[in-house]
Amino acid sequence: MSSSTDAAPATPERERLVDQAYRQIRDAIVALRLQPGAPLDEKALSASLGLGLTPIRDALKRLTLEKLAVTFPRRGTYVSRIDIADEARLTEVRVELEGLAASLAAERATKDERETLLQLLEDLESGSLERADHTQLDARVHRAIYAAAHNEFLEATLNQYANLALRIWNYGLEGHRAVGEHIRSQRAVVEAIVRRDALTARMAAEQHLRGFSDEVRSVVRSRA
Repeated sequence: MSSSTDAAPATPERERLVDQAYRQIRDAIVALRLQPGAPLDEKALSASLGLGLTPIRDALKRLTLEKLAVTFPRRGTYVSRIDIADEARLTEVRVELEGLAASLAAERATKDERETLLQLLEDLESGSLERADHTQLDARVHRAIYAAAHNEFLEATLNQYANLALRIWNYGLEGHRAVGEHIRSQRAVVEAIVRRDALTARMAAEQHLRGFSDEVRSVVRSRA
């Protein structure tokens, strides 16, 4: 028997609105437009995003599970704090999974997915990007690779870890422009995927991630 307190049934429309709310709030958190510790007021978010309270609440629950937000009883939900030390722990895991995703993408990517990766790479190499734009576009390349691996479990895990890492990188690299070596290493990953070279794609992805992690730590140390 159902009760009046049961959750509303999921529908395609509701799921679409929750995904929309989730992506917009997630991107604002990752890009630091919503700063660590900032309150995530349901009514304010509903008004600013033009979405109902139900999808906002569901999106905040998802963000809490993914550690981008934290909820305190009787106080509300807030953007989670940033701990730079988490970057090293995230990289330890992501190196292995990013390499796996790249190798699977080399084996499984469709023609359209390979073309999309090449187009994203061209955009990344345009040379006119600010750090925030570069990081956002670099994230799109990573997400496209995850999707091209055609393993929904791997894709979901990598997206969650990438969100956490990207926020730390945006925080640590604020004000610094993208470096050419990082962009070149991303090209090596994409080109290996396009020519279906799984082993090279794996190694290039691991090198690319380690290189960017080293850059973040170097910049943070220089500020200490």
